[in-house]
Amino acid sequence: MKVLHVVGARPNFMKAAPVLSALAGRRGVEQRLIHTGQHYDVNMSDVFFRQLGMPVPDINLGVGSGGHGAQTGEIMIRFEAVVKEQKPDLVLVYGDVNSTVAAVLVCSKLEILVGHVEAGLRSFDRTMPEEINRLVTDQIADFLFTPSEDGDDNLRKEGISPEKIFRVGNVMIDSLVKLLPAAEGIKLPGIPERYALVTLHRPANVDDRSTLKGILDSLSDVSRKLAVVLPVHPRTRQRIGDFGMNTEQIHLLDPLPYIDFLSLQTRATVVITDSGGVQEETTYLGIPCLTMRENTERPITVSMGTNILIGRDPGKLARELSRVLDGGAKKGTVPPLWDGHAGARIADVLISHVPPRLS
Repeated sequence: MKVLHVVGARPNFMKAAPVLSALAGRRGVEQRLIHTGQHYDVNMSDVFFRQLGMPVPDINLGVGSGGHGAQTGEIMIRFEAVVKEQKPDLVLVYGDVNSTVAAVLVCSKLEILVGHVEAGLRSFDRTMPEEINRLVTDQIADFLFTPSEDGDDNLRKEGISPEKIFRVGNVMIDSLVKLLPAAEGIKLPGIPERYALVTLHRPANVDDRSTLKGILDSLSDVSRKLAVVLPVHPRTRQRIGDFGMNTEQIHLLDPLPYIDFLSLQTRATVVITDSGGVQEETTYLGIPCLTMRENTERPITVSMGTNILIGRDPGKLARELSRVLDGGAKKGTVPPLWDGHAGARIADVLISHVPPRLS
């Protein structure tokens, strides 16, 4: 069986690594890692790949950034040539980036089997480009690997055949479990003993001047009670500069390698975020998480985990922060199958369901 793994951004690598590792130990499996180049990340060094135990990409399409249509179209053009040359039995796509939907569209036209890792997640907000990518990908893919029960339910409601749905758990947690010992051995210099860790990058939060000002003002208010540490996404830093925002009360850091960021998460008093992956990681780690969004495609982090949706309401942020500082933080549990073995379950499904290659 020849498998192509298609990734476009750092979170995709985190999800692909456990599957690559699990399939590497199976007889008769040949793998290629295809990086579309959708996002360039300076923190994806050789150390990053070694720590994940995965190879550097075999092919980099070098697409780069751009508008959604142009980027998706360029990925399709370049990936189609790769598929025709490589002749895979199966293509695996990850998450909800443009690379994912572009690859699945190409494979549907060329009649190549596709598996979607992290299928079934829904925010039910079609203003989010990622939501459209999820919906289209799951309608086309042949194997839908879901991280939790809500994913199964969403797919069934959309008319997906139950035979295509496989609940395997959360592959991001596989990578977290693997890297957690290294992260716990790191303590970054200059970080306060107690702090709120913040991530902020979604266009809805950073692209509008008044919205970003409101969030930064709220974080300045937080800093009166608890130090605020913000590794700044390049998009956010650019907007802060463009809008001339005041960030004097906030500890701004450059973007961090994943293990350094994980180290900050494990030591945080609370995490304030608009990131989907961070909602999952804090639930596994048992760290209180306040999410600056009105919805989430990961509702299990709210129903079972430590996550609370606060939107952009400064009053709710203040109330929930006070609850954390007063010792009343929300307690959560780790969802079923978030145990570090999701990649192995995906490998089991593929070995048993993908027809062997004829020699």
